[in-house]
Amino acid sequence: MKWIYALLLAGTLSAHAAKVAKPWDNGNLKVSDNQRYLQFDNGQPFFWLGDTGWLLPERLDRAEAQYYLQKCRRAGYNMVQVQVLDGVPSYNIYGQQSNPAGWDMSKADPQGVYSYWDHLDYIIDLAEQNGIYIGMVAIWGSQVSSGHINAQQAKVYGKFLANRYKDKKNIIWMMGGDIKGDIHPEVWEALATTIKGIDKNHLMTYHPRGRYTSAKWWSKAKWMDFHMFQSGHRKYGQRMGNAEYPIPDNTEEDTWMYVDSTWAYQPMKPVLDDEPSYEDIPKGLHDPNEERWQDYDVRRYAYWSVFAGSCGHTYGHNAIMQMLKPGYPTSYGSDGAEKSWYQALNDPGYNQMKYLKNLMLSFPYFDRIPDQSIIAGENGTQYNRLLATRGNDYLLVYNYNSVPMKLDLDKISGDKKQVWWMDAATGNLRYLGEYDSKTLTFNPQNRDRKKVNDGVLIAVDASKEYLAKDQQQIADVSLGDKKRNLME
Repeated sequence: MKWIYALLLAGTLSAHAAKVAKPWDNGNLKVSDNQRYLQFDNGQPFFWLGDTGWLLPERLDRAEAQYYLQKCRRAGYNMVQVQVLDGVPSYNIYGQQSNPAGWDMSKADPQGVYSYWDHLDYIIDLAEQNGIYIGMVAIWGSQVSSGHINAQQAKVYGKFLANRYKDKKNIIWMMGGDIKGDIHPEVWEALATTIKGIDKNHLMTYHPRGRYTSAKWWSKAKWMDFHMFQSGHRKYGQRMGNAEYPIPDNTEEDTWMYVDSTWAYQPMKPVLDDEPSYEDIPKGLHDPNEERWQDYDVRRYAYWSVFAGSCGHTYGHNAIMQMLKPGYPTSYGSDGAEKSWYQALNDPGYNQMKYLKNLMLSFPYFDRIPDQSIIAGENGTQYNRLLATRGNDYLLVYNYNSVPMKLDLDKISGDKKQVWWMDAATGNLRYLGEYDSKTLTFNPQNRDRKKVNDGVLIAVDASKEYLAKDQQQIADVSLGDKKRNLME
């Protein structure tokens, strides 16, 4: 069956994708010297911009997978997170199961069939052709908590995964899967150390339960290269009776606090939010009558987290993460009229995340730090809070609610500063002028209080040329295609 798989792959890969430079042309991924970010061997920065495609291996066929990954590339994503196994066994759209002989993985590829693992190979190769990493959540946490895999089986499974994928260029390993690290930690330890013992080329992390950071359990683990937190899906005040959350009441949406709490653990490692609130999912997940998270909500979660110091961000959409389509029930918001995953690819939030990545890569990357002292005036709380970050010669301040800002421009170099405003929804730039004062007062002047006009105030040492005065939009650094006129 391997020759059939090769023909299928060759027949579906686009010529364009094969010619485009890929991220790993810069070498393997590693942690930067300052322990805050990710970079390639040659020193180029890697800003993680992920999409959540949990059920991609199980629910999409070959043609659908190709379409989805091409759309990811065009929208600027360089990472897709998937569940390798969401059950034991898992079944894909072709009816093939992941564990035809239980945990005897030597029989995982039955002769004469296009196996579960052949299909995953195909997806990984498609992603490689599109310049996309696959975040491999090896087994979902519910399967560990339910006892469907033990430590010895985890070693067998880890050996199988590592030997199969260690030479793939676009793999990042993810332990966990919406689970606290103190639930059968011996399974995660066995799985992680087995993979790491064989695969020396790829980074590894852990996807924790909502409202937790992986550093709580794995800050000293030798296999942990960088941390993740899950800020989750609940709104301010939506505690829902859980007394264990390590956050104060009425801070449930403050994603920036997870970066600070992760860096309180030693040693310092890069961190990012790999499960924030999903676009178009009910707030709190479980009540379909709740209002839904919108594009401006997912933008706020992303900018708050990254400006607080995250090394990237993962976006999610209610329909895409489940790969919803006709005939499949939804886990969240089941009113019988859910949109499909392919419809969701046109939603605004999905197509706006690239502006954040492009912004971060427009300036010197590795000297950037979070710095709330840039806010010279009184900072607000909740939606009125300003989040600031800077390098040596530039600063960025995210303003969600269009509140007036008073900023200390002396936090960066230069007697004079060039200043722009970037619309977070469009990436459009507006030049505001040159300033020689130490303090800048600026009011975004959102007169339509029913509309969210969130954006970023950008100030740059006037002697630098990171942006042009007449530049209309933040530069696109994605691997996407040029738009084609389909009516030609």
